[in-house]
Amino acid sequence: MAAERARAPLSEPDRLDGFSTPRDVDRLFGHGEAMGEFADALRSGRMHHAWLLVGPEGVGKATLAYHFARMVLAGGDAGYAGEAVDSDHPVFRKVAALSHPNLLLLRRSWNEKSKRYSQFIGVDEVRRLRAFLGNTAGEGGWRVVVVDRADELNQNAANAILKALEEPPPRTLFLLISSAEGRLPVTIRSRTRTLRVAALDNSDLEKAVRAALARDEHEADAKTLSTALALSQGSVRRALELVSGEGIELYREIIAAFAALPELDGPHLHRQVERLSGPGDTERLELFLALLLGLVERLIRFGATGEGATPEEQTLAKRLISPANLASWADAWEAISQAKAEAFAFNLDRSLLVLEAWFRLQLLAREHPV
Repeated sequence: MAAERARAPLSEPDRLDGFSTPRDVDRLFGHGEAMGEFADALRSGRMHHAWLLVGPEGVGKATLAYHFARMVLAGGDAGYAGEAVDSDHPVFRKVAALSHPNLLLLRRSWNEKSKRYSQFIGVDEVRRLRAFLGNTAGEGGWRVVVVDRADELNQNAANAILKALEEPPPRTLFLLISSAEGRLPVTIRSRTRTLRVAALDNSDLEKAVRAALARDEHEADAKTLSTALALSQGSVRRALELVSGEGIELYREIIAAFAALPELDGPHLHRQVERLSGPGDTERLELFLALLLGLVERLIRFGATGEGATPEEQTLAKRLISPANLASWADAWEAISQAKAEAFAFNLDRSLLVLEAWFRLQLLAREHPV
């Protein structure tokens, strides 16, 4: 069944093609501290009505949120506080199918005209809250609202969420998922209890990745898996992106290009653009940009803290980044991220997106040499 779901067409934004959604994952690895904190609050009877799950991309925040949702919807303080809900349990199946009457998922909506997901979570999506919270809760009395991802709320949607957070109905639980809490309004953050979800350690990461590969019937040779785990920095999603498809090859290309900065190999760059910007190349382009932005992020983190990079990436960071240009690299990361979002939202020229990303990095390396 998991394999059939994985091969089905993408049904939601941010889903990793070929793999189960976080709602389908029945085994958790790591995050014991976060799970313990939530379970203690549930058992105490003084559960905070809104939790903000914050952590790096792909480390299991959404998986953890659905674990919490199932605990509450399956009985919460009546017997599931801290315990996993078995995959055969009716609540597990209903949550996986988004058919539980007491569960509401707010996410970016599908635009039928453009055949794309919207760039932000809009107010029309959040307005579904009114009817959901106005209904009488059944099947145990809890209602759960999952916002994935909360940092994608536009201003009007954020204001609508804020009103619900200020005056929540009894036995209502909000689970907000975010990889960039700084983008959330302070007013929302102040009304939630923040739960830090850390990157997985090496042991739990390998277990989680192997479980995902087995669940969705993927295979990976030992060398590819080892490389993916080393590069993923505790992120299951990043490891799966690297293991599947052209992830490792794309990463090696990006590393080689960074090693040559501020020079760019023109012919190679144009061949790369051709491979990434065709009508059927969306997934490859998304992976390329995720790897590019992930590398820049790790270089910045290493430049600021001395942590969070592979030995090869550390060499690049020492050559390209210094305290004097650290802010400029952060600005470049933000600009490329914004350009990516706009290109996908408004169907802009994707070849120009890739070229401008490399030209921006080239100019940065040239104008701010270490």
